Amino acid sequence: MAKVVLENIYKSFPLRQGEPEKDANTTENASPDSSHSTSNTVLRRINLTVEDGEFMVLVGPSGCGKSTLLRSIAGLEALTAGNIWVGDRLVNDLPPKDRDIAMVFQNYALYPHLTVYDNLAFGLRRSEREKKSLVISQQSLGKRRPHPHPSLGGKKEEILNQSNNWVVNNLEKYQVQRRLEDLLVGITRNLPKGLRYLSEREKAVGGRVMKVAQLLQIESLLHRLPKQLSGGQKQRVALGRAMARNPEVFLMDEPLSNLDAKLRGETRSQIVQLQRQLGTTTIYVTHDQTEAMTMGDRIAIMNAGQVQQVAQPLELYNKPANLFVAEFIGSPPMNFLPVQFTAPLLISHPQFRFTLPDIWAKSLRKYDGKSLILGIRPEHLTIHPPATKNLSVQVDVVEALGHETYLQVSLTDAPAVRLQVRVPPERSIRVGEELWLAIAHDKIHLFDPDTELAIFG
Repeated sequence: MAKVVLENIYKSFPLRQGEPEKDANTTENASPDSSHSTSNTVLRRINLTVEDGEFMVLVGPSGCGKSTLLRSIAGLEALTAGNIWVGDRLVNDLPPKDRDIAMVFQNYALYPHLTVYDNLAFGLRRSEREKKSLVISQQSLGKRRPHPHPSLGGKKEEILNQSNNWVVNNLEKYQVQRRLEDLLVGITRNLPKGLRYLSEREKAVGGRVMKVAQLLQIESLLHRLPKQLSGGQKQRVALGRAMARNPEVFLMDEPLSNLDAKLRGETRSQIVQLQRQLGTTTIYVTHDQTEAMTMGDRIAIMNAGQVQQVAQPLELYNKPANLFVAEFIGSPPMNFLPVQFTAPLLISHPQFRFTLPDIWAKSLRKYDGKSLILGIRPEHLTIHPPATKNLSVQVDVVEALGHETYLQVSLTDAPAVRLQVRVPPERSIRVGEELWLAIAHDKIHLFDPDTELAIFG
């Protein structure tokens, strides 16, 4: 496990012929003030710290740069500028295999010709082989290697040559032995248990695979090929392959997007339980804000290549930093209405007016006589009798879900302005019906229309 720190990350792609610019451009050092037009910048000024053992969710609309950021952490994309730290290591120049990071892809990326067991064991066999080679090399070049005494004079060169030959021969012997072991393991793999050849390395790999299979409850699937698995089973195998390596960091790129709704919910809770059990630092990418709210210890909301806000789920819901976060988090999304503010606490709209609670007085002093954007969530609009502080609306759409009902309504005097309302299921409402809605004054959000930043009471 390790902390992941992203420092001032920029990522640009060169423009293709005839392609228009999509964002701010960068020079070689990715300066935000650059005037060059040779590339599109998809990540800008990303600064983010993921604590050791934390489950961090990156969420945002399609094309906001979240998958590019994840691939940059994994080493699959080269940064334009910035630093990535995993623990106390700067990993910018390390290849993916040396970063001690495991990634679960959106399309699972299982080897179709290998069984579930071999898919789980593939990364382990490779890493064990590399570790063994490194140990042999270090032993050969260090402790076991003959060292000529300085007094030997002219024979020193000859002894050094003999020493180098001895190292090469020992490495070659190990490689031959390893190839023979791998050949025997492969030939006997499908034989009954008593007839299989298992090297010490293969025994260690097998033990780790069985432990992960038991954790994911896929022991009965180990002999199957990926084509014989359901979507949920494939997803568990992909998770298991990442877990088997016991990496410092898990990266997950929309791993549930190919599952149906029921299976997505089950797998979602299973991933959270596994992460808490293993305690591995996890960065999870999704465009589904429900997944983000239910899974993450903290959520980083991205838009247009930048991080908009990083906070715990309920803080994002109750205190969005700007208009984008307020609209993105919540289902159905927040409603917005243009209003006029008059000091000390009066909010006016062509269809209603009301007085704000006293906590807003200091924050809104500089907005006297100016326009603001009022935000109110669907659950904070309730059906009430007619009054000057309430909204007159007409019902356009009724969506009865059983446990609750969603209404799409339009303002009576401004049909182009539409709102969404959540009402109790026992309230019978018809399309075309006229209603009066009361706004919960203690639940409103206000935004500066120029900067789109939230104003807090």
